[in-house]
Amino acid sequence: MSFSISGKTVIVTGAANGIGLAIGRQFVEAGANVMFADMDEERLVSELGEEVEKEENIRFFAGDLRKKLTIANLLSATIDAFDRVDILVNASRQVMVSDPLDPKDDGMECLIEQNLMTSLRLSQAVAKRMICQAERDENEDDPVGSIINLSSIAAERAHPKLMAYSVSTAALNQMTRSMAVALAPERIRVNAVAFGSVMSASLKDMLKGNEECRADVVAHTPLGRIASASEVAEVVQFLASDGAGFITGQIMTVDGGRSLLDPVAAPAH
Repeated sequence: MSFSISGKTVIVTGAANGIGLAIGRQFVEAGANVMFADMDEERLVSELGEEVEKEENIRFFAGDLRKKLTIANLLSATIDAFDRVDILVNASRQVMVSDPLDPKDDGMECLIEQNLMTSLRLSQAVAKRMICQAERDENEDDPVGSIINLSSIAAERAHPKLMAYSVSTAALNQMTRSMAVALAPERIRVNAVAFGSVMSASLKDMLKGNEECRADVVAHTPLGRIASASEVAEVVQFLASDGAGFITGQIMTVDGGRSLLDPVAAPAH
């Protein structure tokens, strides 16, 4: 079984920086056609502008994917550029501190919309396209598509200030399982990667000039370090490949053993 994704077409959301950008670049290096999608057009241009001009397998799309029309436009742009879509990586996410006792705090609504509903709507739209493509394919036994959601070990941990984030990622995990069962007859696999201490853009900002916080995160990670974004990207590539062809509905944990410790430990990011 091959781990290759060469020639596949991939949409990666949240792809202007951090983990999403690392995943997109990993897929480009592996020979895939990649559509980098994000709200931050300026950052997309900064990171990818020159590469888009030189490389035929790189495109980017800027827009707010919380809007249904933007999702439709992203899918259309991907089809126009590469004629199909084989893999979707829902890497767009938001971390927000919230007050669980403040009825005026809108963090829950915000993160449910950003971390759950955006991924659900895009998955539905892309899955529909994948099914249409399969109807044109000659081999009825070939895999049709793969969807990977980025989650967090916060889904299984109780940290009051991260309640909205924890609930939204827990919901994303259950959505992953439910969509996996719904799409299995269509030969579309759906999985998630739940990570802990990864040097994402949000964690970089949090740790900037705060060595005490960094030391706390490392101390609560059995492997004794913070993972690089590329380590998450490699797991995502595995789940997208035919090498993971019999894996669906799974939440793969990539956290250096952090979730094995007392859940009262430092919050996940």
